[in-house]
Amino acid sequence: MRRRLLYLLLLITLMFGVVIGAICYYNIVKGDKYSEKVLSQNNYESISVPFKRGNIYDCNGSILATSNKVYNLVIEPKNILSSKTVEKATREALSEYFGVNKDEMDEYLEDSESWYKVIRKKLTYEEVKDYQAFIKSGDADNVMGIRLQDEYVRSYPNKELACHMLGFVVSGNEGIGGIEGSYNSFLNGQNGRSYSYLNKDYSLQKSLEPAVDGNSLVTTIDTEAQRIVQKKCNSFMKEMGAKNISVLVMNPKNCEILALYNSHQFDPNNAYSMVPTKYQFEEYKDMSNDAYEAIADEMEDEDKLKALNDLWRNFVISDSFEPGSTYKTFTISGALEDGVINGDEQFFCDGVQHVADWDIKCHNVNGHGMLTVPQALEQSCNDCLMQIAALEGSTIFDKYQVLFGFGQKTNIDISGEAGDADLYSMVYHEDTLNPVELATSSFGQGVTVTMMQLGTAFCSVVNGGYYYQPHVVKQILDSDGNLIQSYDKILVRRTISNETSEQMKQILKEVVEEGTGRKAIVEGYEIGGKTGTAEKLPRGNGKYILSFIGFAPVDDPQVVIYCVVDEPGADDQSSSAAGTLLFNKIAEEMLPYMNIYKTGDASPTDATGTDEIATPVFEGAAPEISVAGSTAEENAQPADTSTNTDATETPQ
Repeated sequence: MRRRLLYLLLLITLMFGVVIGAICYYNIVKGDKYSEKVLSQNNYESISVPFKRGNIYDCNGSILATSNKVYNLVIEPKNILSSKTVEKATREALSEYFGVNKDEMDEYLEDSESWYKVIRKKLTYEEVKDYQAFIKSGDADNVMGIRLQDEYVRSYPNKELACHMLGFVVSGNEGIGGIEGSYNSFLNGQNGRSYSYLNKDYSLQKSLEPAVDGNSLVTTIDTEAQRIVQKKCNSFMKEMGAKNISVLVMNPKNCEILALYNSHQFDPNNAYSMVPTKYQFEEYKDMSNDAYEAIADEMEDEDKLKALNDLWRNFVISDSFEPGSTYKTFTISGALEDGVINGDEQFFCDGVQHVADWDIKCHNVNGHGMLTVPQALEQSCNDCLMQIAALEGSTIFDKYQVLFGFGQKTNIDISGEAGDADLYSMVYHEDTLNPVELATSSFGQGVTVTMMQLGTAFCSVVNGGYYYQPHVVKQILDSDGNLIQSYDKILVRRTISNETSEQMKQILKEVVEEGTGRKAIVEGYEIGGKTGTAEKLPRGNGKYILSFIGFAPVDDPQVVIYCVVDEPGADDQSSSAAGTLLFNKIAEEMLPYMNIYKTGDASPTDATGTDEIATPVFEGAAPEISVAGSTAEENAQPADTSTNTDATETPQ
């Protein structure tokens, strides 16, 4: 029994020794850490330290988007009320430098145990600099419990310029649309954290985990090129008017986007303003902005969001339309490349082509007569193009639709592009290219494209046959300006040979100098390009999309400019040559800016040049469905056709 008691005593003694040792260890070795943790939990919460979102630069280093530091004014009622002297001095400082009156201050100090209360938000440096100087002066010894907490606000110094490419940022550094949305994870960094705690003598101590700032982006956007486009489009809109004008400017050598414009713009600094949506409501167009804002305030949230989404939508990337005769470029390119034709053939146009059970017209109802292949494109002859497509057949024709990227994503690196499944249905493919669909697709009716698809495909026609992935961002830099990643030429595939490309450039040059594109001529420059006119659904409504896509110089293309005018403000939209005229206005300033030199070979603009005039395609009513991916209801012609007896008209 004594032995057992002895063992028990030794065991108890050993256990006490372990406990005492642990107490000594945690007090002596770890005591400071745990004391700080307990005290901080009892008295202070940790404070997030915001990161700075990365900048967005244009190709010349100009800032397109940045984050400016602002300050939140934070008070600590617990500290302010620590003594009458401190309270008096602090009240006076808040009143003098931040305009906090007595009643406000009394309300803020009601929670006397609080260590954190934000009383002013997003103060600028100008609003806090005098207080900061006061604190540094040494005259603020009795002022306690005031802190300035950093925050960042996204800023777009050029306002509306390039808004559809840039997108914008909402609270929480969440990018919406454009570059801000697509590169959100690159632009964002990681918040740091500031910890405050009381040490053993109850004095305030702080520690900091610094924030990690976001990466910056260098884009392909040329701010001056964008300004030229915007200025010319604004002027054109005032002169002629249109439902929408969109312009895409690309470098054909690598498919970099130099400028992108949609006529209904918004200011990313205030993206939720309803004022820019006024164009969507016919009854409010002539109303003052203040009056419209009052009406917009009464709208349902769902209606507001729809109006804003329509405003933010990027037509160049997101909207599809029938391209009209610009599509003829690809019909002929594919036929030449596959050896279906060699360019020396002649085709006879009598103004109409009988296909299956339909008579499909050329825009020249009297016929062009005998035309060579180059002349067929110069005169934009539907009849000749249908004959060329028939020689190709559905297999070869669709082969080049796919190679040129129609019916599929371009994978442009900014948001808004539809998915592959939706885009696939926008063109007729081999299994659905019946004789009528093949005939109309040959001249750009029945197929639908986006501006980005057609612009990228056109670049490959004039750059030697290289299809590059279009892109807006070319470099990613860390917060110290070091290069992390670089994007240059992203070659996807070859479309045509260099020989076919050279042949097409000369044909497209003749379209401008001798054919339907004469109004695009800029004196002294060799320009190639193609016109396009397409009637919108429903057929017979007299509404058209006019376009022109051109490049310069012909021998070594440096720039492609694609202009699309949706419903130009003209009595006869189809004959207004709106896209060609807009191209001319932009090119005459853009080409000198880009240091593209005159050759002296091209004549002045021919204002009386021959235009393509849209005429009915089908004799009588059109097929029930005449556009890929559409419905019979969308194709239905208006009930009253007294002024337009045919259901559809030529896209040119």
